[in-house]
Amino acid sequence: MTEHSSETVVDEIPTTETKSMNHGGKLVGRVLARHGVKFLFTLCGGHISPILTGSEEEGVRVIDVRHEVNAVFAADAMARLSGIPGVAAVTAGPGLTNTITALKNASMAQSPVVLLGGATPTLLMGRGSLQDIDQKTLIEPHVKWMKQIRRVRDIVPAMEEAFFQAQSGVPGPVFVELPIDTLYPEELIREQSEGQMPRGNSIMARATRWYINNRLNNVFADKNKHQAKPPRLPSFPAANLSQITKIRDELLQAEKPIFVIGTGAMLQPRKADVLAKAIKQLGVPTFLSGMARGLLGRDDLHIRHKRGNALKEADLVLLAGVPCDFRLGYGNSISSSAMHIGISRSKEEITLNKKPAIGVQADPCDALIDLANFWNESEGRWADWHGTLKERNDARDAEILGKAAADTDHCNPVNVCIELEKVVGENSILVGDGGDFVGTASYIVRPRKPLNWLDPGAFGTLGAGAGFALAAKLHNPEAEVWLLYGDGSAGYSIAEFDTFARHGVAVMAVVGTDGGWTQIAREQIDILGTTLGTDLAMTAYHDVAKGYGAEGLLVQNDDDLQEAFETAVGRSKSGVPVLVNAWIGSTDFRKGSISM
Repeated sequence: MTEHSSETVVDEIPTTETKSMNHGGKLVGRVLARHGVKFLFTLCGGHISPILTGSEEEGVRVIDVRHEVNAVFAADAMARLSGIPGVAAVTAGPGLTNTITALKNASMAQSPVVLLGGATPTLLMGRGSLQDIDQKTLIEPHVKWMKQIRRVRDIVPAMEEAFFQAQSGVPGPVFVELPIDTLYPEELIREQSEGQMPRGNSIMARATRWYINNRLNNVFADKNKHQAKPPRLPSFPAANLSQITKIRDELLQAEKPIFVIGTGAMLQPRKADVLAKAIKQLGVPTFLSGMARGLLGRDDLHIRHKRGNALKEADLVLLAGVPCDFRLGYGNSISSSAMHIGISRSKEEITLNKKPAIGVQADPCDALIDLANFWNESEGRWADWHGTLKERNDARDAEILGKAAADTDHCNPVNVCIELEKVVGENSILVGDGGDFVGTASYIVRPRKPLNWLDPGAFGTLGAGAGFALAAKLHNPEAEVWLLYGDGSAGYSIAEFDTFARHGVAVMAVVGTDGGWTQIAREQIDILGTTLGTDLAMTAYHDVAKGYGAEGLLVQNDDDLQEAFETAVGRSKSGVPVLVNAWIGSTDFRKGSISM
């Protein structure tokens, strides 16, 4: 019968006033509120309007962005910082396809994101309706769980399961598809469907009316059956006493141990301070990466430079939430004679490229805290080894300082980062989005506290910066949020300065503008003898920011850097987003840094 009903069901977004009516969007909003969600990131679309209004009525602040990918990036960052899954809602079809990069980034970063997607009415699926595509086939490879809603009564249990699945085991993104007729008020859907039904008493007309009414009855049957409940606690593996004891015994025998702690150890951000205390109690020289940057603050236990040398010399290497991927030479960076210990929620991550002598599938944060609880050794156990690593670290810092004195056209990029480091406050959150300039900054500009550094992670995604910065400032409005852009990456999301200005989100961005994709160009010129595809203009990004309602500052020489950064801080404190466009010259500081 369905092939005869193409003109009998409305293929439009309902337009009648719905605020006073009950609808599926309110059910979504209630679940979000019960799970502690404070912000819903979105780009509007008629398919999802009830989700937005329903969430707002439940006290969830709706933040609309200029591109769907940035809604998911923002949700990703919110999850990393708060420990509560970040939530984004996007319209059907192209709205959903625009999220794929950010979804995959969240997946690889083990970040719990709940993506809500609109869909065409259930009666019109697969029939050429507006923006109707096979969303399951598109999304399923990039999420750990998904549910396609077809009845209003399934919204609440599906949403609650989505939150549970996003956080449990290895965290990651999940997807819930919500068709138009499950979101808008029943009265409105029935009214508009009635107006489009065929008239007359022919067999076909009666059969079509029966079919449509039967389908609508199914969509709305027992629609209030489920009400939002308190969230279930997520489940994930934990280390047992035997495993913790074995690691402790190996550590007691080690003379040159190191810890490498990464994003996978930060999946419980509310325990960040407890984790930092545990690491300091253990006293093992520690390298930090990803979301773990800033975990130890300015403590000397944190070694920042010459990690490759340390890995080759260490007799025990403990990887906590860090895989042996390209960043560790696919495992070849670790000495073959070292006691290699891997801790991760992901079994696959533990054994990636190099099987450890001791592999523990557990949350790395909890495992390290448990290890510290069984550690009664005196401080300074590895003082000589730590001294060697610190001496190298300090020598590298001095070498970097020397690079800042080199003459370049415009500002020296190393000096830009040194001057920025002087201005960054104790409560600053740093967001990295770029290649060469941000890579330089990562050596110099240091997060002061746990959870004060955000970067995309192993996927190497450009364009995450604006969404990350948006979430960081919303999550912690008292913090100074610095968004570090390369001029290549700035092009992906600079339009979100409109979002910053409209929502009063006073982010500060620094663009290192050298007119090129320099990380690529530097090696490409040597290997292939051309800059083809890597040339950009010295664009007036500060004027672009002004056009979106923010403040824009241009800096063309080193002498003006400090004043510009101080001005940015002042304007930000008054509630104005700021972009500092720092024109930089070329150096060989990061020669050979390209990853392929």
